[in-house]
Amino acid sequence: MHPTTRSRVRLRAAAVAAALGALLLAPLPAAQQAQAAATLTNAGFESDAAGTATPAGWSTYSAAGRNAASFTEAGGRAGGYRLSHWSASAYKVETYQYLSGLTDGTYTLSAWVRSGGGQNAAYLALRNCGSAEQRTDLPVTSNGAWIRLVTSVTVTGGACTVSVNSDANAGNWLNVDDLTFASGSTGLTVKGVDISSLKKSEDLGGTYRTSTGATGDPVAILKNAGATYGRLKVWVNPADGYNDKARVLATARRIKAQGMKLLVDFHYSDIWADPGAQTKPAAWQGHSYSQLRTDVYHHTYDVLNALKAQGTTADMVQIGNEIDTGMLWPEGSTSNWSQLAGLLDSGISAARTVSSSTLIALHLAHGGDNALYRTWFDNATARGVSYDVIALSFYGYWHGALSSLQTNLDDISARYGKKVMVAETAYPFRLDSEDGHENIIDLPSELVTGYPASPAGQSAWLRDVMNVVEAVPNGRGLGVVHWEPTWTAVTGNGWDPADPSSGNGWENQALFDYDSKLLPAASWLAHR
Repeated sequence: MHPTTRSRVRLRAAAVAAALGALLLAPLPAAQQAQAAATLTNAGFESDAAGTATPAGWSTYSAAGRNAASFTEAGGRAGGYRLSHWSASAYKVETYQYLSGLTDGTYTLSAWVRSGGGQNAAYLALRNCGSAEQRTDLPVTSNGAWIRLVTSVTVTGGACTVSVNSDANAGNWLNVDDLTFASGSTGLTVKGVDISSLKKSEDLGGTYRTSTGATGDPVAILKNAGATYGRLKVWVNPADGYNDKARVLATARRIKAQGMKLLVDFHYSDIWADPGAQTKPAAWQGHSYSQLRTDVYHHTYDVLNALKAQGTTADMVQIGNEIDTGMLWPEGSTSNWSQLAGLLDSGISAARTVSSSTLIALHLAHGGDNALYRTWFDNATARGVSYDVIALSFYGYWHGALSSLQTNLDDISARYGKKVMVAETAYPFRLDSEDGHENIIDLPSELVTGYPASPAGQSAWLRDVMNVVEAVPNGRGLGVVHWEPTWTAVTGNGWDPADPSSGNGWENQALFDYDSKLLPAASWLAHR
């Protein structure tokens, strides 16, 4: 990610809706179940006519007697009908089905959903299953797009309740269709944080606090919040000396000391590399293509072998950062795929020589652009580039709807038989700047509809991206990395390593607020 040269893409013209309400709704009391069976009945709501208040096989409960807020409606995802929650007045309603005769074990609920947002809570739940209730919140969807969600639970006692819940204001709506409930589990391995800016921040006086205000080690704070991976970028010879090998080694020790895994992100530059800039390091300027292959190998090997030698072997390595258009221009541009493949092979070979167990990731931006990913990875596949993970950047204010992310993840994970992950995402918790430098996202019109620039909006965004990745079929969704959660407004820690007076433009998307306290969004790292 390059925090200054990305063009501002104003995806939404209207101001965002009012701040989200409470994200969790207390369980509703159970009513008389319509039936008890070992498999879902009428999972696609095709047994009913439009307007059926209680679909066949399902039960309805409303604390305020508003059962009519739950009904079938024409316009199913695949068939003729869907379940809808809506009322002209505020309502709380649950549509549920009780299953019994289950073999104890782990089960996964899958459902296709849509929602206009604005509810106090809107979620799928698995409860009364003999273990802790599991919930998955519905995202705000756009353009009538459906999104598939999953949630898993351990059944003990042979029974479980599948439940669709709304705690809604007047006019709020959701749709649910095509549910399945079957043996299997889901979850995310990578719940990551990119803390590349942390060392410089601390050296310049930056401090970090828990959500209750206690000053502490930010790596430990994020680990305790649920982070399982730390991501660090590597520059070759940056102007300020940060994000070079020595500083990466130091922060890697802290990540591993917390029991977290390490993702190393090679930029193959002295400064930001992204789709709009893949500038060769100064030391490599003028080198031939053949020499650049040697440069890539030696640099990659040098950093990774030093990490291994100090007992912090990288668990995953990105060979290049946001390389939609290639790397090490012009020699490694996508206009010359044979040479780009050669450069990638050099980095991959070095990484595997150091550690055969280290996962190799190839990382592009524009995570909602399926045509880009098909073209790029078809080229990589045709040239025999060997890798393990497809990594994406996905920022909703630049890269499209969550449904586009899901479509792309589902397609490329199946097409190439690879694990997939969102290696970068973030969202603002406010719009104003703390350091006087214009923020990357600072206008209401730049926000994603349904996600306000507030702590609740930031929480909902991270939650929903994680939910979409978790729903990738066949367990191929690895996880999500929040980009630069510790890049707070500390004087001197700006975007330009050559200019100490530059601001960072990102403090409103960190996971620590303007009082340096951990924000609620970090709690989603512990989920899934």
